[in-house]
Amino acid sequence: MSQLVGHHSHKAARILDSARQLVADHGVRKVTVSEIATAAGVGKGTVYLYWPTKEGLILGLFARELLAFLEEVIARITADPAAVLPRNLAPLLIRTGLRSPLARRLTTKDTDLLRLLTEQAGDRDLFDRAQPSAMCQAVMPILRRHGLLREDRPLADQSYAMHAVLAGFGLAMSDPDSAPPSAGDPGDVLADTVALLLEPAAVPAEQAVTAAADDTVAVFCQIRDAVLDIIDRSQTTQQ
Repeated sequence: MSQLVGHHSHKAARILDSARQLVADHGVRKVTVSEIATAAGVGKGTVYLYWPTKEGLILGLFARELLAFLEEVIARITADPAAVLPRNLAPLLIRTGLRSPLARRLTTKDTDLLRLLTEQAGDRDLFDRAQPSAMCQAVMPILRRHGLLREDRPLADQSYAMHAVLAGFGLAMSDPDSAPPSAGDPGDVLADTVALLLEPAAVPAEQAVTAAADDTVAVFCQIRDAVLDIIDRSQTTQQ
C-alpha cells in the first residue's frame, strides 16, 4: 500500500517552511532547489525525495497554504454560524488570507507564481474556484437564498460588488501604512461597508443563518477536497 512521504516527516516540514519563506521574499523564479535545501539544512537530493520537481514543491506549498486558509474558514463558520453573515464573512476571508505569505505574494501579481498555479488544466480549474470572484459566485447565491442579502439588487451585481470590495480591501489591508491615522480598524470598516452595501434591513432568523452556514461550509469543503488531491499529486509516493 503506497504512503505519501512528507505527511509525517520533520525534514519535509523544514523544506516547506524554507520554501515558503524564500518564495515570499524573492518570488518563484529566483528561488532554486539548492537554496531551499540549504535553508532547510538538508541535501538537494532530500528535497527531490519528497518532490520530484521544484514546480511540484511550489505547487504543493501553495496548495497547503490554500488548505490552511480553507480549514480555518470552515472551522470558524462551523463554530459560529453568524460568521457567514456578509459583514462577518468578508473580514474573515481577508484577514485569514493575509496571514499567508504566499497569498500576499499573489496580491503583488507574481506572474511566475500565477503561471505555475495555472499550468495544468485541473489545477487551473481549482485555482479559478479559489479566487475571491469565484467564491463570491458560489457563496452569494446561498446567502441570497437564505435571506442574508437584500433583494432589491440583481444577484450578479451583488456578487461583483462583493468581489470588488474584497479585492480593494485585500490590497489596502496588505499595506497597513496606507490607512490614514484617523481611520478605524480596517476589518471594522470593511464589515460596515459590506453591511451597508449588501445586507437587508431585517435581521435574518437564526435558522436561516445556520442553514446558510451549513451550505457555505459545504462549498468550501468541496474546494478543500480538491486541494488535498493536488497535495497528494505534488509529492513523490513510496511503497
